[in-house]
Amino acid sequence: MQSTRPFPKEKVLESGLNVLREGYMYAPNRHRVYKADAFETRLLGKKAIVIGGEEAAKLFYDEDKMKREGAVPEPAKATLLGRGGVQQLDDEKHRNRKQLFMRLLSKDRVDIWAKHFEKQLLLAIQDWLSKDSINLYEESQKILTKATCEWAGVPLSEKDSDKRTKQLVSTFETPMTVSHRHVEGRIGRHKLESWMKTLIQQVRDGELDVKEDTALYQTAWYRELDGELLDLKTAAVEMLNFIRPHVALSVYFAFTALTLHQFPEEREKLNGSNPYHLHMFIQEIRRYYPFFPFNGAITRKDFVWEGYSFEADTMVVMDFYGTNHDNRIWDNPSVFNPSRFSDWHTSPTDQVQMKLLAQGGGDYNTGHRCPGEWNTVRAMEIVTDYLVNKLTYTVPEQDLAYSYVKVPTIPKSGMVLTDIDYIG
Repeated sequence: MQSTRPFPKEKVLESGLNVLREGYMYAPNRHRVYKADAFETRLLGKKAIVIGGEEAAKLFYDEDKMKREGAVPEPAKATLLGRGGVQQLDDEKHRNRKQLFMRLLSKDRVDIWAKHFEKQLLLAIQDWLSKDSINLYEESQKILTKATCEWAGVPLSEKDSDKRTKQLVSTFETPMTVSHRHVEGRIGRHKLESWMKTLIQQVRDGELDVKEDTALYQTAWYRELDGELLDLKTAAVEMLNFIRPHVALSVYFAFTALTLHQFPEEREKLNGSNPYHLHMFIQEIRRYYPFFPFNGAITRKDFVWEGYSFEADTMVVMDFYGTNHDNRIWDNPSVFNPSRFSDWHTSPTDQVQMKLLAQGGGDYNTGHRCPGEWNTVRAMEIVTDYLVNKLTYTVPEQDLAYSYVKVPTIPKSGMVLTDIDYIG
């Protein structure tokens, strides 16, 4: 019999309040104190094992040992993810549903997304030129909502654009809040799903004509393994799984502008002789700054890992932020250093699969890694190019600090820019 050791154990009846108080640092703090890659606690009234590090990521994305059904807590389903989406499926049903996303988010289709995004960015810049100042985080949300809806085949009138943007933002800003904002997120999710259900029904009834290569068309006519169309609610959830993550890129855009301001030497490197530096710069932003702190799964069976005994049907939480700052993986992880990616030439896969967990880990086609990473990287490339080479602007005095408790976090000011001029 394989010998085992006990998990370090957080002696609390419930850790939920600690998670809310500490945010991104909850898991890294305890891994540091316990000097272990795994510890036991209680979350939402149940036993949970919190893990972190590269080897832990390999475990977390091992589908022989982990499943996703039942792992998403109610607050996240009510706001961020909805119910019945691809993130909550397992095995053949997950792989089949995942192909809906892979068809539209594959690397060879990223140029389609980029054209829609850059078009809306240029239209926004025309408006910025007449303004005294802009809030880049908020402006990015509007740009991304318009670009993503256009890319996805979703009709969006100008008068409805701000309303839908606010609803989309509420779904990813509120899962870990306990204030009225969480209620806003639930209401936003409900209204967005109602909107999507109406559009999908219109496509099926022939009342709304959309191109076959769009997310709206593909989702409306997607068939499950049994040959049946998705029910309207589930189809609406999957449509929002195309749109919402793209709008959440506004977080990365704010941090891109912050980085260029706080590390001005990066501007020189981005204009230098190494064309690969842009890619390294973007990967380091995705590693360095907080995005979403962790994810959950459920053990399928009893097993032993690293001397720890896991029981079937136990919640397992994977620490994304701590892994992205693990000094066993990253040299001086608290230092912003794009050159650490100088030999990672096949982003965002291969070498980075279990190390850079900005948008999950593992394989796109068979696992739960986010298939939208190619669109993420391309959009960040475009924004960086504009901020460095095509726009001039001033960063006025403002509060650029960001909280490690608020999830997702951004610079407190949202990155205010003034004196904007287009030189592209």
